[in-house]
Amino acid sequence: MADPATYRPAPGSIPTDPGVYRFRDEHGRVIYVGKAKSLRSRLSSYFQDIAALHPRTQRMVRTGASVEWTVVANEVEALQLEYSWIKEYDPRFNVKYRDDKSYPYLAVTMGEEFPRAQVLRTAKRKGTRYFGPYTHAWAIRETLDLLLRVFPVRTCSPGVFRRAEQSGRPCLLAYIDKCSAPCVGWITPEDHRALADDLCDFLAGNTSRFVKRLEQEMRAAATELDFERAARLRDDVAALTKALEKSAVVLPDGTDADVFALADDELEVAIQVFHVRGGRIRGQRGWVAEKDAEDLPDLVEHLLQQVYGGEQVPREVLVPVLPSQSGDVAAWLGERRGSRVTLRVPQRGDKRALMATVERNAVQSLARHKVSRAGDLTARSQALQELQEALGLDDAPLRIEGYDIAHVQGSDVVGSMVVFEDGVARKNEYRRFIVRGDVDGRTDDTASMHEVLTRRFARHVKERDAGTTPGAEQPTEVRRFAYPPNLVVVDGGAPQVAAAQRVLDELGIVDVALAGLAKRLEEVWVPGEEYPVILPRTSEALFLLQRLRDEAHRFANTFHRERRSKSMTRSALDEIPGLGRSRRKALLARYGSVKRIRAAGAEDLAQTPGIGPALAERIAAELTTTESTPAVNLTTGEVLDEGEPG
Repeated sequence: MADPATYRPAPGSIPTDPGVYRFRDEHGRVIYVGKAKSLRSRLSSYFQDIAALHPRTQRMVRTGASVEWTVVANEVEALQLEYSWIKEYDPRFNVKYRDDKSYPYLAVTMGEEFPRAQVLRTAKRKGTRYFGPYTHAWAIRETLDLLLRVFPVRTCSPGVFRRAEQSGRPCLLAYIDKCSAPCVGWITPEDHRALADDLCDFLAGNTSRFVKRLEQEMRAAATELDFERAARLRDDVAALTKALEKSAVVLPDGTDADVFALADDELEVAIQVFHVRGGRIRGQRGWVAEKDAEDLPDLVEHLLQQVYGGEQVPREVLVPVLPSQSGDVAAWLGERRGSRVTLRVPQRGDKRALMATVERNAVQSLARHKVSRAGDLTARSQALQELQEALGLDDAPLRIEGYDIAHVQGSDVVGSMVVFEDGVARKNEYRRFIVRGDVDGRTDDTASMHEVLTRRFARHVKERDAGTTPGAEQPTEVRRFAYPPNLVVVDGGAPQVAAAQRVLDELGIVDVALAGLAKRLEEVWVPGEEYPVILPRTSEALFLLQRLRDEAHRFANTFHRERRSKSMTRSALDEIPGLGRSRRKALLARYGSVKRIRAAGAEDLAQTPGIGPALAERIAAELTTTESTPAVNLTTGEVLDEGEPG
């Protein structure tokens, strides 16, 4: 038996919204499903004094190993989702029906001559329309009792119907206007079937026309001074309104759709999907994945490809943002389904409200994931302890710096430094570097890593020596590198680690540990070792190193994209001292291209607003010296005419 305190969620992490929760045991099996008006209040009650709980509840919380929850918009959604999960998981601690039957449905037997409304638990039969499910039979009977005021269809059994037919006397329901008494001919079979059709339409979600019709009839009766009938119609409207409040329909148009929502940060994305069938939530899934797409549309496209690679596609797929190639994705989904599939972003109405509910679940899921992994003090302490043991360090590495290099075929080479303290990112300590190349002009990965680390630790040595020299004046400027790290992690294998170790040896730094994380097999390389250190896949230390490596990679790529975008749009005018952005715009507006500016003389250039004689001479001289250098598109390698943008 587990101690509930070992998996108790932090009170502040549990939302106060209504929702459904699941307890799982150590093997991941769902052992209990429940719903709550306030998840925080309900879940907190399980982790109070264990002795005060019911014995069955005590066994449940002691058997459990984790708890998770899903937020919904209201209690009706919670009811439906609870039913779906109970049917799917069959939890051992949920109270089961003594007759071992499934949840009840409201069924209308449209296959009979006189359709009958009744509660059914049996397998679905041909010619019968089913509505539900409901958690309790009494909930169906309450709803049906309200609707019989407006749709007085038959509810009696075949035996009662035959006896009334033989005796010529209807049952009590006919006398209180809750049955139209087809058994004694008070209504024709055609009219009774029309009543049954209207009842089915109302239960299927087509409700507005019935309420509007009754309201119109009520006003007409009041105009004709038939106040008794108007009062009866008023009560009918109230009955329909109350029945609508009890309805379990999420989308009133009976939609079959999957509703996706995402919540992301720089590294990870939480995905939630609600499966809606017949207007009701039939299932829900959620997971957290590494964020490998460049932007949200691409991420949605990859998500749909993976989800529907081997699953049935509904008629409608609702997403937070359309994929980059939405037409192609919709066509592919249509081929998978065998008919047209609508792929769109809901903008208003019930579907937008449901999307908001799914979005709340995605945000909650990402928050829970971050709290459980990065924010959990126990997990972070365990990760640092495991790193200390795996790398043979004297102390736990409380400050870790991660480095990465980014470039495209050796152009616009940049480096990044990210900092984790106590296992948590310290973004105000991040630094980025423009790699200039070594004395031989090399900018390969190892040479770039050597340059970045040299610049970082040379500054550290300078600040350290300035602070330890007797009588030395303390630096007044802000220190760019506040503290030395306990551990340096580089992105790469043995070559990158060797380059980093060479920097530490050259600068005489002996109190900083070093490691490299290779992407292919997630191997941890340390200096001087022939073989890497292999950490278990479930290791908290490996998870911490992966987060550090991925954050350094993200930070380097972001900076590289910024510089690449600038370099691809630069021209010869950008290299001229004293020629700012507004003056460049004035020149291009007057001449149209760099080629025409170069052809103009200094006197002509001086006629441009903002360009004086001295600057005009400088522009003419600079453009003359760069005349032999063609413009090149760095993406394609194509040589451009200087009239075109680079």
